[in-house]
Amino acid sequence: MGATENIWTAMDIAPSVAIHDSIPHHPLSVDTALSFSVMSHRVIEVCKKLFRKWEKLDDSRFSVETVSGGITNLLLKVSVKEGNEDNVAVTVRLYGPNTEYVIDRKRELQAIKYLSAAGFGAKLLGVFGNGMVQSFINARTLNPAAVVGPAIFAQIILSFPLTDMKKPKLAAEIAKQLLRFHQVEIPGSKEPQLWVDIFKFFEKASSLRFEAPDMQRRYETILFKEVHEEVTQLKELTDRLNAPVVFSHNDLLSGNLMLDDEHDNLYFIDFEYGSYGYRGYDIGNHFNEYAGYECDYSLYPSKDEQYHFFRHYLKPEKPYEVPEKDLKALYIETNTFMLASHLYWALWALIQAKMSAIDFDYLGYFFLRYNQYKKEKQLCVSLAQSHLTV
Repeated sequence: MGATENIWTAMDIAPSVAIHDSIPHHPLSVDTALSFSVMSHRVIEVCKKLFRKWEKLDDSRFSVETVSGGITNLLLKVSVKEGNEDNVAVTVRLYGPNTEYVIDRKRELQAIKYLSAAGFGAKLLGVFGNGMVQSFINARTLNPAAVVGPAIFAQIILSFPLTDMKKPKLAAEIAKQLLRFHQVEIPGSKEPQLWVDIFKFFEKASSLRFEAPDMQRRYETILFKEVHEEVTQLKELTDRLNAPVVFSHNDLLSGNLMLDDEHDNLYFIDFEYGSYGYRGYDIGNHFNEYAGYECDYSLYPSKDEQYHFFRHYLKPEKPYEVPEKDLKALYIETNTFMLASHLYWALWALIQAKMSAIDFDYLGYFFLRYNQYKKEKQLCVSLAQSHLTV
């Protein structure tokens, strides 16, 4: 895949979206490979360009600190002392290098406006060359205990044990919020994008070439004909489930959940993979994320834990009045689409292995996800097929 070849089209969308929505925009970019000190000065420059009231403030009135970083983005907190008042804080999100190869930024920016109006995530304040500025949420992210990537991307300042996602009270709240998220209407096409994206990923992932001989050798062990057959067969099976189509988060991992302990508020953040898709996929993908970046699938929720989640998703006000048949149907739907989550992120990882500058073993991540897919496939497919024949 050439360096200028894109999965998505119309990627130069920040100015048009910003102008339409009266959101400040600027083409300036911030190189995430810079030292933190130099990068901080660049971030301050971006903020001054975007917000005129800060334009003439001395740099000493700004402070920049890392909030969290993963294998896609870097989140920074920028605090500004405008006068004699308390500091004003915003969040600057820097896109990981080359993430436009797997993320449709036009789709993301379109959705943020409506999700924000519905009370989800932070308010979009400005857009720049390789990131955005949003309102600051005074809460802590739920993060896997494992630290990955270089220090600038892996530093976790506000962390929370991954296993807390399994705590009944928090799981119930995530389920209630997810139902509300799925009820948000986003203008435009409501055609599910899951399989469109997976087949696009496959097309790119199956035609890569790595300069490093050891990576190329590992890559050549992948049986892409087999992978394509698995994708095709799973799509045919999930189509038969007639799962509800909703606007989905599609990346509800621990790091995209924030908890305000003082007020007991939960927030969903980062909608860059959001699109219309299948209810069961969004839930199944969330369950897969219990495993963290290290893919410890012993943390995957048990049937009882899933039923607890389903009850609060299907009937938040009266969770214990959900009929058993509805729980069973959603269990089968979720765990069939859970397989699609493994295929999606496995193929995504191959593209990242080629394009990303972040120090993470994306190629190894492909094998972790694809092997887990194969491990889970027989049981999940059998359950779905039995359900469909009743």
